Amino acid sequence: MSEEEHGVDGVQALATGMESADWASDLWRRGCERLATELPEQQFNTWIRPLPPATLAGEGAPESALVATLRVPNHFKRDWIRRQYAARIEAILTELAGRPTRLELALAARDPAGAAIAVPPAAQAMAPQQLPVLPAEPSAALRPVVVPAASTVVLPSQAPASAKHRINPSLTFDTLVPGRANQMARTAALHVAGAPGVTYNPLFIYGGVGLGKTHLIHAVGNALLKDRPDARVLYLHAEQFISDVVKNYQRKTFDELKAKYHSLDLLLIDDVQFFAGKDRTQEEFFNAFEALLAKKAHIIMTSDTYPKGLVDIDERLTSRFDAGLTVAIEPPELEMRVAILIKKAEAEGQPMPEDVAFFVAKNVRANVRELEGALRKVLAYAKFSHKEISITLAREALKDLLSIQNRQIGVENIQKTVADFYKIKVADMYSKKRPASIARPRQIAMYLAKELTQKSLPEIGELFGGRDHTTVLHAVRKIGGERQKNTELNQQLHVLEQTLKG
Repeated sequence: MSEEEHGVDGVQALATGMESADWASDLWRRGCERLATELPEQQFNTWIRPLPPATLAGEGAPESALVATLRVPNHFKRDWIRRQYAARIEAILTELAGRPTRLELALAARDPAGAAIAVPPAAQAMAPQQLPVLPAEPSAALRPVVVPAASTVVLPSQAPASAKHRINPSLTFDTLVPGRANQMARTAALHVAGAPGVTYNPLFIYGGVGLGKTHLIHAVGNALLKDRPDARVLYLHAEQFISDVVKNYQRKTFDELKAKYHSLDLLLIDDVQFFAGKDRTQEEFFNAFEALLAKKAHIIMTSDTYPKGLVDIDERLTSRFDAGLTVAIEPPELEMRVAILIKKAEAEGQPMPEDVAFFVAKNVRANVRELEGALRKVLAYAKFSHKEISITLAREALKDLLSIQNRQIGVENIQKTVADFYKIKVADMYSKKRPASIARPRQIAMYLAKELTQKSLPEIGELFGGRDHTTVLHAVRKIGGERQKNTELNQQLHVLEQTLKG
């Protein structure tokens, strides 16, 4: 039977007295089955599948529109579903019901003894294999996951939000530019924001400086506070925790330290690598860590390296850091850097033409922080000189940066840096040897020479032992393509680029 016939049957069933609740449940089930064929599996399993069936109003008047009410567990999920899926859900239900159907999203009532929490959300367009797929029931039984509510300690209401939480209100998911470089970390953060304490706990985000780790964890804090203003959320740098431990150690007031950290609902802590070598700090953080996990509070940490790469930190801590989900933020690719520049320029009220954004993005590759610094220089130069933003203006505004790069980075320097990194001889860069242990670093050096210098392909080939320009082109395309797919290679290239830029 076709879907159109199903829709007619639905209206006829109402007219002949079929139980409206049964018909509503069947309509929602068929709507979900249709949606499941249109959405990536991970999106459907995490956004739609856990929802309870929609209720219908207006069944008794065939000539009027139906109203399908869908109850969601929190503001965050309600807003996301409204933006991303509501229009398509309405269209599917309208087609299946054979009459106009309007979707309304309402917040589910909170149970004082326990909160119905939906399976956490995933970022748009995330491939199913990139994050663990959460357990899901068959599509006919759309039920929320129920977990005990964590006890909540409310901070004094008169304290300003910044003093209570240390959360920067401007660092949200809306102001974070998404891209391949932060896709997996952003997805994981969205999971946590949608259902803190349920999964990916702890969440460990690592990557180089200025890549957006701090922005991401502030975004989770802001999302939770929007949904639950009374939630006890705290952001701090690892050095602040160290300072608190020292202060309480001197005063012998460790009960105060426990009262401050053990009762949180969400702890966001930056740069945990600073705990290295500080035994008492590690002991107290371990205690806080265990206490928070026991009460289903969530912990999100950032670091400059993955847990197993941390030095002088107790193994029982690093094993717990690695027990939830560990994700990397990578250096932004060219398109993402362009998007960041355009979005931030618009936020400053000085739109940047796309060709200028590409020029700046091609010359500033290290991280988002340096990109923002370059943007500020260009915008300030345009404002003070009363000129329109153009490539000529950008080149003038960034002349010091560009001259330093051009002066410091030469092909010979690239060859030496890459040879040292991969532990081969510099002479191997010019030789005709072709084992993988030599050919691979040589290709990487050619790629970096094309990316970081103004040399042409024939010029680069000549500096690599008189090789043909087609050999260089092959290396550039090969390494550039692999960089998009291979996280480890991308991290290595980022380290090399940072080293070459001093």
